[in-house]
Amino acid sequence: MTAQTAARHSGDTTADRFDRRLLPPMMLGSVLNPINSSIIAVSLVPIGAAFGAPPSQTAWLVSALYLATSIGQPVVGRLIDLYGPRRLFLTGTALAGVAGVLGVLAPNLGVLVAARVVLGFGTCAGYPAAMYLIRSEAARTGHKSPTGVLTALAVTTQTISVIGPSLGGLLISIGGWRATFAVNIPLALAGLYLGARRLPATPGRAEAADGGAAPDRRAADGRARAGSRPRIRVPAGLDLPGMALFAATLVTLLLFLMDPRLSHGYLLLLTAAAGAGFWIRELRVSTQPFIDLRVLAGNRPLVTTYVRALLAYVVSYAYLYGYTQWMEDGRGLSASQAGLAQLPLFAVAIAISTTTGRRPEIRRKLLVGSAFQVVACAMLLLLGGHSPVWLLIAVAVVFGVPQGLNSLALQNSVYFQADPERIGSSAGLLRTFGYLGAIVASAASGAFFTDRADTGGLHHLAWFLVVVAAGFLAVTAADRSLSRVRTEES
Repeated sequence: MTAQTAARHSGDTTADRFDRRLLPPMMLGSVLNPINSSIIAVSLVPIGAAFGAPPSQTAWLVSALYLATSIGQPVVGRLIDLYGPRRLFLTGTALAGVAGVLGVLAPNLGVLVAARVVLGFGTCAGYPAAMYLIRSEAARTGHKSPTGVLTALAVTTQTISVIGPSLGGLLISIGGWRATFAVNIPLALAGLYLGARRLPATPGRAEAADGGAAPDRRAADGRARAGSRPRIRVPAGLDLPGMALFAATLVTLLLFLMDPRLSHGYLLLLTAAAGAGFWIRELRVSTQPFIDLRVLAGNRPLVTTYVRALLAYVVSYAYLYGYTQWMEDGRGLSASQAGLAQLPLFAVAIAISTTTGRRPEIRRKLLVGSAFQVVACAMLLLLGGHSPVWLLIAVAVVFGVPQGLNSLALQNSVYFQADPERIGSSAGLLRTFGYLGAIVASAASGAFFTDRADTGGLHHLAWFLVVVAAGFLAVTAADRSLSRVRTEES
């Protein structure tokens, strides 16, 4: 053990226990995205009223964040795999604070969308950094399955996701919708402090392989002796063309999904072309591809988990955004009342996560979670403009069950199915597929809620979600590989 490692584990930590001092920055970094994902749900209607924008336009506030995060999560995750989490965590957290300031001062909807893009990139580092630290601590301590830490991470993000609408309603009642952006400023400052104080300043794999900065200095000395001009050095293992093609694929797909018309079919052609280029590029890169498609294709259980995440989060986010907008427009609740109506979901989800978090039956959790999603989506068909409050609470309770089961089970699946050397990028890809689900959900909400979130639009959205949830259940039931994914007590 090095002096730095020994110092890091001094005090009340031991060589065979997870370093609990890492938990606060891990948790805070991981919740930056969920809190901004959920808090916007109750902000869309007042923002639309402030700028005279219909739901089809305010939907960009959702999609912009998820587009940036879908691109940024695997990119930043790959960089964390190569260079370690500390610098990327601090840079991302600082960007989240900048986005908060930009949102508070935004004079129009366009600037607000730009703030959400910055926020999306800024919140990319927290979750991959946390998964990287969990994996590295597991390797150090010899515990293969830190289920307690994984559960704590999942419960924290779920808690924030679920209480986000209630917190958003409270902030709006106090300081208007701009307060939902201002909350990022103190969170970013806390993240910068905790990250700088507690995250290890250890070199990543790429730096360790290169021997630190010495090779760069020797190369610079050689160029100086040769009389050549120093060149900007692209870090080893950074597949920039692959990242660019990946981004182009997602951007063109999003543009189509946000306005799916026949006249925009060319966007699908561009998506297919960029996707094909990405596929060819990644297969031809012999060393350090951005996403190792050969390894990914050979890991069918992991690919299936990503597909499950896409389907699960389409339902989860459509409920979060579409249903919340309907409660305000179609049912006539205020933003704070709509947030309070989601509290039963919070209570049920946390109770489910904490009681089942250490249990190893991942397949059973996903089967129960997907079945409850089907039931919950069908319940949306019972709602109308004068639905009693008890029915709204019942819907929230039923949705709380899959909320408490699915995210934790999907996270644990990736942890045990992914290549340990690519845990950061694999965790980032899980979030990417989840955010693709959020983009689809946002596009669906924008398509079904044209001028306002009325009951007719909610019922059309509900039928769409029933089909998606049934697909999630079918994929899970057919995947027998989940029976071999079992966690152990750490």
